[in-house]
Amino acid sequence: MSLLSDVHGPADLRALTPEQIRQLVLEIRQLLVETVTRTGGHLGPNLGVVELTVALHRVFESPRDHILWDTGHQAYVHKILTGRASAFATLRTAGGLSGYPSRAESEHDVVENSHASTALSWADGLARALSIQSVTDRAVVAVIGDGALTGGMAWEALNSIGAADRPVVIVLNDNTRSYSPTVGAVAEHLAALRGPAPGAPEAVFESLGLTYLGPVDGHDVQALETALRAAVHLRRPVVVHCVTEKGRGHLPAEQDEADRFHAVRGSSPLPGTGDGSPSWTEVFGQEILELGAARKDIVAITAAMLAPTGLAGFAERYPERTIDVGMAEQHAVTAAAGLALGGMHPVVALYATFLNRAFDQVLLDAALHRAPVTFVLDRAGVTGDDGASHNGMWDMSLLQLVPGLRLAAPRDATTLRRALREAVAVHDGPTAVRFPKGSTGPDVPALDTIGGVDVLRHGEWDDILLVSVGAMARTCLEAAESLAERGFGVTVVDPCWVKPVAPALIGLGLRHRLVATVEDNGRSGGAGAAIAQALSDAGARTPARTFGIPQRFLEHGSRASLLAASGLTADRIARALADALAPVS
Repeated sequence: MSLLSDVHGPADLRALTPEQIRQLVLEIRQLLVETVTRTGGHLGPNLGVVELTVALHRVFESPRDHILWDTGHQAYVHKILTGRASAFATLRTAGGLSGYPSRAESEHDVVENSHASTALSWADGLARALSIQSVTDRAVVAVIGDGALTGGMAWEALNSIGAADRPVVIVLNDNTRSYSPTVGAVAEHLAALRGPAPGAPEAVFESLGLTYLGPVDGHDVQALETALRAAVHLRRPVVVHCVTEKGRGHLPAEQDEADRFHAVRGSSPLPGTGDGSPSWTEVFGQEILELGAARKDIVAITAAMLAPTGLAGFAERYPERTIDVGMAEQHAVTAAAGLALGGMHPVVALYATFLNRAFDQVLLDAALHRAPVTFVLDRAGVTGDDGASHNGMWDMSLLQLVPGLRLAAPRDATTLRRALREAVAVHDGPTAVRFPKGSTGPDVPALDTIGGVDVLRHGEWDDILLVSVGAMARTCLEAAESLAERGFGVTVVDPCWVKPVAPALIGLGLRHRLVATVEDNGRSGGAGAAIAQALSDAGARTPARTFGIPQRFLEHGSRASLLAASGLTADRIARALADALAPVS
């Protein structure tokens, strides 16, 4: 008889015996492995927090008590225990459960927290709100990992929480890892706290005004409950240091030294990933390795994502020129500007969505100082199954605002290699190269080049200039063929470097009846908007039509389905442009 089938909410956990809890823990791990290896998702982090999540929901009364997860990808067990076990098979599928907390799914999901180091600030704000309203019978609990504790925002929040006397329970889930082992002084301090009791150092948290409890075995439910109840009883800011093992209970994960199955792919391959071509990340990884051999001034910087961003090979070959700053994108960018000031050429490799966190540093530290820093933005555009927070659909809009920054959007493996080499050759300001998730697919060759703008297709006459941005080249060529069959002359071009707008692109636009741009970025302020503005500034009367992602948060689903829902298919583009040039009756 399955115990899990009888758990419909946290209240059902509190009547279970210790033996039943042990059985439930086994069932949860089995469900995690069976489901996540099929759907894909964050397996290792959730295997490591099974006992911790059970203890949290036995001690605290969610949703009356606020339980916050940093980051939300470790909340699968929380979902299972809060009435969503029967729907867990739909994880990360269109219309199914999100891979992160979702307020639309459950009242138990307090915030949709999917970027690291933010939960402590949420907790501080919630605790302040309760205090102002004289509410004393609700707890505020924030679960944060040691990896997320390397982010500066977490320490800003600790500075605020420790200075007040409001009750906040900070559960430090210390598994010694983010993706890979946690690095830096924070990691060294936590390692010392985990060491033998005699001579153990005073926890830095105590110096900041927080009571420290621990370390606690994060896989002992009874010990966890005892520590959590003690923390609540103190009625003040407390850190409960829980030591867990990422990937616990699944031998392949436990033996995976790379990232303990931090994120696994589903058993069904994503569309477009089985064509035999390398991934964008792999191409970048190979090219940066070659550049590192040729250029001794190139330094690679990662924010706790060495392997996912393609830097593992570079780190192995050039460890002295590889820097992992932890989950601290802001620090990564300004440190890169400092490296540039010192005569190096840093390459900062991030997921595009995480660049959002460091916009101020890109603007005022890198660009204002004309620092030669190259930003490599992986997972740009629609990424799909990770949901709204992970779609990299903001980068081209944000970077259009940055004076002096040059931005490239390669369309295939060859243009990625070319763009990266051109980017690191720039010495008078920052550059960025962005590309999507998945495989590069076959190359899309240029038939001609005009003023640095690649011509992918010549139209028989000058009806439509179709400007393809980045990975949308094949879609644009298909749309052009469809339009040609309807009698329109369509020239398809790829500027490759979309900021600044190439003068040749304006010249081409002035010759055509209609200019259309297609990009996998938000329509507002993106590459298309910049091209339309440049045409207007040149006095063009040529109308410009921009195709891109609607400026809203997208639900999780496959990249193909989300692009289709955004109107970014060859058929939709062709029909819209045909209608735009249709004679008025």
